[in-house]
Amino acid sequence: LYLDHLCDLLLPKDKARDPPHLDIKEDLKGMIFINNVEQVEITTAKQAFDVFTKGLNCRKTSSTFMNDNSSRSHLIFAIVIDSVNKQTGQRTIGKISFVDLAGSERVAKSGATAERLKEGRAINKSLSALGDVISVLSEGKRDAFVPYRNNKLTMVMKDSIGGNAKTLMFVNISPA
Repeated sequence: LYLDHLCDLLLPKDKARDPPHLDIKEDLKGMIFINNVEQVEITTAKQAFDVFTKGLNCRKTSSTFMNDNSSRSHLIFAIVIDSVNKQTGQRTIGKISFVDLAGSERVAKSGATAERLKEGRAINKSLSALGDVISVLSEGKRDAFVPYRNNKLTMVMKDSIGGNAKTLMFVNISPA
């Protein structure tokens, strides 16, 4: 998610000049998916790591006063696990999302101007929307309105942070 725009980091180079429009959708069971995104079938942990590395290498980064290699986008890597019980034939589908959020920053400290300033504003706006969603969810009221649609980040993360999802968050805080 770069400048509040969905970007497919796995898009083959031959399609990069005319990328397909990416839409956030929800299936009947509440699983969020992105229409027209490149999907790669994997069967091993190494394949998953290689796909993740490919996407990570395409991520938008730039230098600021606070960080030489600052993430200028949020990275969302989703693994959909589709399994069939060989004895019963029952099919189970689950999803694991790995989300690396770009860090919030203060303009005065980062020295951001022009494009970096636009990126910082988009990052801060999406992180603020995520904070709003987490705040409502933490109240524990079943009928409370959760503002997922206020930002694409929260729309994409809806099935990872709401409902019966299990969420684990790691926070990296730097002195900068």
